[in-house]
Amino acid sequence: MDLWYKSTRDSGMKISASEAILKGLAPDGGLFVPERIPVLDVSLEELKDMSYQETAYAVMKQFLTDFTKEELKDCINKAYDEKFDTEEIAPLAKVGDTYFLELFHGATIAFKDMALSILPHLMTTSAKKNHVKNEIVILTATSGDTGKAAMAGFADVEGTRIIVFYPKNGVSKVQELQMVTQTGSNVNVAAIHGNFDDAQNGVKAIFEDQEFAQELADKGYQLSSANSINIGRLVPQVAYYVYAYAKLLANEEITDKEEINVAVPTGNFGNILAAYYAKQMGVPIAKLICASNENKVLFDFFRTGTYDRNRAFVLTSSPSMDILISSNLERLIYLAAGEDAELTKELMAGLKDGGSYTVTEEMRAKLADFVPGFASEGDTAACIKRIYDKTGYVLDTHTAVAAHVCEQYRRKSGDSRKCVAASTASPFKFARSVLTAIDSKYEAMDDLALLHELQTVSGVDMPGAVREILDAKVLHTLECDAGQMKETVREVLKI
Repeated sequence: MDLWYKSTRDSGMKISASEAILKGLAPDGGLFVPERIPVLDVSLEELKDMSYQETAYAVMKQFLTDFTKEELKDCINKAYDEKFDTEEIAPLAKVGDTYFLELFHGATIAFKDMALSILPHLMTTSAKKNHVKNEIVILTATSGDTGKAAMAGFADVEGTRIIVFYPKNGVSKVQELQMVTQTGSNVNVAAIHGNFDDAQNGVKAIFEDQEFAQELADKGYQLSSANSINIGRLVPQVAYYVYAYAKLLANEEITDKEEINVAVPTGNFGNILAAYYAKQMGVPIAKLICASNENKVLFDFFRTGTYDRNRAFVLTSSPSMDILISSNLERLIYLAAGEDAELTKELMAGLKDGGSYTVTEEMRAKLADFVPGFASEGDTAACIKRIYDKTGYVLDTHTAVAAHVCEQYRRKSGDSRKCVAASTASPFKFARSVLTAIDSKYEAMDDLALLHELQTVSGVDMPGAVREILDAKVLHTLECDAGQMKETVREVLKI
């Protein structure tokens, strides 16, 4: 049965999965959502014997119904190949009483690779299906990881251009180097003078500018997105939660239909929303532990029912979560509102105009599966040290936020269910923060020396993604103010 997509702000809209992937964002500024969340048509027992690629197909075929079996399998096989440094693609590491789902074994050592390895293939297949003649311009804001993963995915992909905006001084040194050294004739990156929310708001404003869209169309371009606002980014993320449950079953860590909890370090809300979709598809997930850093806008929302971005923006050691506007939350709000597009539109207008909105008590009741928590900078560092001292396992700063909040929840609630924590980045991306958390003696060392030291401390070889940037040439030096992003797009595209 065909599954259609509609906008969170216009239920009358009805388009195919491939059209939703191409558009990225709905013309009204809403996000595309499936008209229903499909259920798995294979049993958990069958899933436990499947490879990652087979699991991805079992999940994605339910969402992307206008792709043929051959088209979808081709996209999956091209995405999940030797770019990943482990055969399992997303291995589970049991550390103490937590299972860390390692999502950082791809080309850019962050969880964004899991979806951004396949999005270019979904996008180009969608373009062919819809007879698109224009060049597709991928426009993306990044808080550190999406940008590099998107550039790596789209580099030299025929029929596409990619422009990434990131906050100057708002990402780690490794993250910035990964972006500014990216090769590819169709790749551009610009540092904006502002924070991630400024970059994200600028990208959204460009997408909502219909006059600019027409100007681009006249020049043979059309915009799309690689952020998790694109449904083609979100759907592949659902697969790894299904895979994690199946692997626990295969390893006899759980029994059939046993409920687990999932803890996710959360900024833009896409990664935890994917876990929620997996739950709706039939995976026995009980609680979704939403872990925030000191920018705890989501923690406050789930605790009070009011989403309020009117607060100081904090630069933390987990920069990919330094976000005050969690775009993907809109998809959950839409579901909690009973798929009331008008109410969703009204709430989002409140966020845009006044910086806040409050959901009804009835809506809050529908969010009961989400358990909020946050980690201070001190909590994050202490968690890295505690787990390293106890087990020798090294967490990156984002994963440590999830681990701390998970521990905190267990202690307070007495909930003894098994917990899978999304391990979203390699510690090598944040070597300084990680090593100084383990021992203050590392504060005096330079960044390059720290990368070599981390190999010794962790017992893990430096990933190729880090080795290759150490001597790479800086290719991108473009900078702009947050208000100049549209002009920067014009400049890059020479229009």
